[in-house]
This record gives sequence, structure tokens and C-alpha cells, in this order.
Amino acid sequence: MIERKIKKSLGRGLSSLLGETSKSENTKVSINDLVRNRYQPRKYFSKENIEELSNSIKERGVIQPIVVRPDKKNEGKYEIIAGERRWIASQNAGLHEVPVVIFNIDDAKSLEFAIVENIQRQDLNPVEEAQGYKRLIDEFKYGQDKVSGFIGKSRSYIANSLRLLALPTEVLIMIEKGNLTAGHARALIGMSNASIIAKKIVEKKLSVRQAEKLTKQFKDKKFKLIDKKDSNILDLQKSLEEKTGLNVSINNKKNSMGTISFEYNDLDQLDKIISVIKNNY
Repeated sequence: MIERKIKKSLGRGLSSLLGETSKSENTKVSINDLVRNRYQPRKYFSKENIEELSNSIKERGVIQPIVVRPDKKNEGKYEIIAGERRWIASQNAGLHEVPVVIFNIDDAKSLEFAIVENIQRQDLNPVEEAQGYKRLIDEFKYGQDKVSGFIGKSRSYIANSLRLLALPTEVLIMIEKGNLTAGHARALIGMSNASIIAKKIVEKKLSVRQAEKLTKQFKDKKFKLIDKKDSNILDLQKSLEEKTGLNVSINNKKNSMGTISFEYNDLDQLDKIISVIKNNY
């Protein structure tokens, strides 16, 4: 009965992963006999959520059993497939044993199960989700079509998710911390200065649409770094572009005379340039 409830509550995707013939056992085990799933895609757990769940467990116990499998490396131990947050909260609540459902499944199914369970609960941040897909592809030779099939997402969704991992580590950390959304991050893909733009997005609290507009400005510039220009002029030009978000061109002649131009895309940008000049000169 418990097994049927678990399959139903976790959704059609997990039911198909477990299979109708999967053998399981419902029981209670010592909380010390559970170990973290080495394929767990989730890395970050909210302290507030853990505390709330811990308080709930103190009052009502663990309502939904933790899904586990026998740990091949440690006899008598069980590796958590789904329910690590419940396990942590149960420890904080002072429990000595917890209800579990034991399944005998392989590594690939364990990773699939963990990804689907977390995604359906919306527990994974975009980076963790993408890393989970990448592990299925790299370690278990899954194609994007197969990943798409079991997760219930389109192939383009999987592809776009994986593309996030091409961003610099600094940007990925911002996503993991919740400072940037997946929508913000997608606008940064392929940008050589993604970290700089990401910081601007966070500092100015830009919406996704505003972030897309900002990155488009940088893409349109293409940073015309002509070899004939002095390196100091190029550095100054790049610095101004990064600070203003506008296309800047500095043409310095041999007699130290020249021109500097700012390319604006709308009247708001023009007003900003004029305002800065008026306030400083």
C-alpha cells in the first residue's frame, strides 16, 4: 500500500523508472544506517526549510517514507535515493529510526530517480539540474532524447539546461545562490565577459528582459579590438564599454588628437550620456 502511494505521489515518471515489477520492502531502519546518495544532484538545502520540516517531524513523525537501496560498499547500510532532506531533518528532530522503502536498482536508475524526485518538488536549482542531466549523459551514455523522455521535458529544454554549464564558475555560483535565474543566465551564454555582465545584472537588479537587452548591447559591439590601436587606448575603451553598457569607440591620432564616440540605442541612453557630461563639466 505504501509503495503504491509513493509511486503515485512522485508521479508517472518515477513509476516508470521503478517499473511495475520492481521489488521493494517497507520497513524501519536505524537513522545511522542511512548514507547519502553519491548520485544526489542536490547540493544545497535551505536551513529554514530543514528547521520547519524538523519541527513538523517532532510533532507528526516522518509521514512519507525515505526511498533507499542497499549500499553495495557497506553491508547493512542503505543509500538514500529520495528523501535526504527528510533524513537530515529527522536527525535534527532526534529520531533514532525512520520508515523506508527499499528498492534494488542500479546506479543509473538511482540518479534518474533522484533527479526526477527533486525536479518534481522543484528542489534543484538550475545548475544542479543541468549537472544531473550531464552525469546521465557522460557517465551512463544517455542521449538527450532519452533524458527528455524520462524527465518529461522537451529536448530543447534539456539542451538549454546543459548550455548553462558553459558559463564561468563565478556565474554558476550566482545561479546556485539564487542571485541569478536561469532566464538571466541564458542571456549570458556565449559572452566572453559573462561574469562582468552578471555582476551588473545583480547590482542593478535587472529583470530578465533588461538583462537580455544589456547583453545584446555587448554582443552588438563585438569589441572592435583593432591591432593598430594602442593597448592603453583599447583598455580604456573596454573599460568605458563595461561601465556604461554602450558601444564606445576611441580613435587616437599620432598627434594625440582624436575622437571618442558613444553609440546609444534609445533616448534614455542619450539622456544619461548628456546628464553625465553636464554634471561633470
